[in-house]
Amino acid sequence: MRKVISFLMVLALCSLPALAKDDKDTKETDRLENAGSVMEEILNIPDNIPQDLLDKAECVVVFPSVVKFAIGIGGSYGRGAMVCRSGEHFTGPWGAPSMMALEGGSFGLQLGGQATDFLLLVMNPRGAQAILKNKVKLGADMAAAAGPKGRDAAASTDVTLRAEILSYSRSRGLFAGISLEGSTLRPDNNANEKLYGKKVDAEEIVRKGAVSKPASAQKMIALLDKKSPKNLSDPESLK
Repeated sequence: MRKVISFLMVLALCSLPALAKDDKDTKETDRLENAGSVMEEILNIPDNIPQDLLDKAECVVVFPSVVKFAIGIGGSYGRGAMVCRSGEHFTGPWGAPSMMALEGGSFGLQLGGQATDFLLLVMNPRGAQAILKNKVKLGADMAAAAGPKGRDAAASTDVTLRAEILSYSRSRGLFAGISLEGSTLRPDNNANEKLYGKKVDAEEIVRKGAVSKPASAQKMIALLDKKSPKNLSDPESLK
């Protein structure tokens, strides 16, 4: 009997690493599925993101339920995913996602502590490449602006034309453009490793096609393929 108990204890201990790995994988999978659901809800809001802006975006980044925390004057923390159009000049179908992290201070205070969903449009190749390679500070390393909304929004304003990222938020049922200046955006390569089961960085995933699209991202990718199947940016701006 003692031998049986000892064997069962050894078996249980050996199983713990595998269970921990499954739990981590599930966490990243859930994050992707949640990002897909949030994206669907936001893109289906009447008079939301102007279609011409979505059609000119090289990448879309979604952060579900960004939360405020109290350290010093406060801050915010979010984890989500970035999906880009494939191909050398971002003219192909939407590709596999890279996990991303959003961290900052001032915008957390504007939100009054409410968990908030964010959707960001990356509007040119330079912006996309910068995000994939490094941590960037919005408003300093990269021009960012609150995105216009509504079908008749003046999407050709100077601010919109100059911005590399346009940002939107949804909180307490309200949807609006919001400035994220001062926050930082970076690849979450630890999460990428857990999701894809190997060491792979954001640039390899998005630009080099190093991995297949995970099942948990199918909803998000299928939605983008349906809503914006072609990149309608000026071809010269993509070179």
